Amino acid sequence: MRKVVDFKTALSYGLALTLASGSAMAADASRAPAGNLADGTALETLTLTNGQGVSAKILTYGATLQSLMAPGRDGQVADVLLGYDDVKDYVDHPNYFGVTVGRYANRIAAGKFTLDGKAFQLPVNDNDVNSLHGGGKGFDKQVWKVVSLKSGPTAKAVLALTSPDGDSGYPGKLDVTVTYTLDESGNLGIAFDAKTDKPTIVNMTNHAIFNLQGEGSPDGALGHMLTIPAKAYTPVDANLIPTGELKPVEGSVFDFRAPRRVADGIRDGRDQQIVYGRGYDHNMALDKGLTKAPELAARLEDPASGRVLEVLTTEPGVQFYTGNFLDGTFIGKSGHLYRMGDGIALEPQKFPDSPNHDNFLSARVDPGKPYHHQMIYRLSVKR
Repeated sequence: MRKVVDFKTALSYGLALTLASGSAMAADASRAPAGNLADGTALETLTLTNGQGVSAKILTYGATLQSLMAPGRDGQVADVLLGYDDVKDYVDHPNYFGVTVGRYANRIAAGKFTLDGKAFQLPVNDNDVNSLHGGGKGFDKQVWKVVSLKSGPTAKAVLALTSPDGDSGYPGKLDVTVTYTLDESGNLGIAFDAKTDKPTIVNMTNHAIFNLQGEGSPDGALGHMLTIPAKAYTPVDANLIPTGELKPVEGSVFDFRAPRRVADGIRDGRDQQIVYGRGYDHNMALDKGLTKAPELAARLEDPASGRVLEVLTTEPGVQFYTGNFLDGTFIGKSGHLYRMGDGIALEPQKFPDSPNHDNFLSARVDPGKPYHHQMIYRLSVKR
C-alpha cells in the first residue's frame, strides 16, 4: 500500500519532500511504445513516478531524459526540461535535449588526441573545428536496450549499449549501461558505467536543459538563482577549447560561490569569456574534485515557483551552459519556440579536452578498470 505524504504540509515547513521513517512508499516504473525509426526499429518510453508528483520519462533513443515533472510551492506540477513531445523530433532535429552524451562529453580540440603514443582522429562536428559530445553518431543517436525495469522503494530503469572498437574513431569495444533511479525524496539518480577491452577515453553525462518555471515559460530561466561551489573555472579560446588555465572566479561574472541571478553576468561583454561563449558555456572546476560518492556541484532555484534543483556528482567539473545557441529555430514541447536563455544546463563531467591537457584529470579507461560516474538531480521546494 502506498502512503502519500501531504504535499502542502511538507511545503509549510519549507522542506524537500522526504519519506517518513518506516513508511512503505514505493515508486512505480512502466514502459510504453514510442514509435519507430525509419528503418522500423521500435522505440520505447520508460516512466518512473513517485508519490510526490515527481516523474521522469526516458526514451530508449539516446537514453534520453525526455521530461521531468516537478511540483512547485503552489502544488502545480510542471515539466522542467526543454525538449520535444515526439521522439521523431529527437531524430530529425537533434539538439542534445536531455540525452546521454558519450563517448566523450563536451569538446576535444580538432577531434584529436593521443593515447600510448598512438594518434586518434574523431569526427569534427562542432563548426568544422572540434569534436563535440562524441562526434559523428554519438550515444545520443543510438537506440539503447532495456536491460531491466522495476518498481519499488526506488524505481529503476537500466539501459545498455555496445560501442564497437573504432566507433566514431574511439579505440576499444565499450560496453555501457545507464541506470536511472527515482525515490520518494525527489532524487533522480543517473549512473553511467562502462568497461573496455582496450585503453580508451570516456566522459559521460546527461545534457538536460532546465527551466524550473516550466519549459517554455515566457520569462525563460535567466532569473534563476545559481550556486556553484567552485573557486576556479577553465577559460576557453575563441573555439571554446580550454586554454589549460585554472582561473580564479573571484571578482568575475563566474563567481557563483554565493547564490547569484544568472542574468546578472550573461550579457557582460566586458568579459572576453562571455563574448567567446555568447554567454555562459564554461566548465567550472568544483572545489570537491573527483569523489567516490556524489557531492554538490550546483544548486538552481526559481524564486517564482519555489522549485529547487540540486545537482550532485562524483565528477570534478560541471559545464554551465545557458542555451546560447538556441536561436528561435527550435520548436519544442507544446509548440514552444526555444531561445537563448530559455534553459540552463549543468552537466557534470571530466574537464573538456582533458586528453590534451596533462594538468587536467585523465579521462583514460583501461581493461579491468571500469568507468563509473554517479550523478543526482535532487528536486525540492522552497516556500
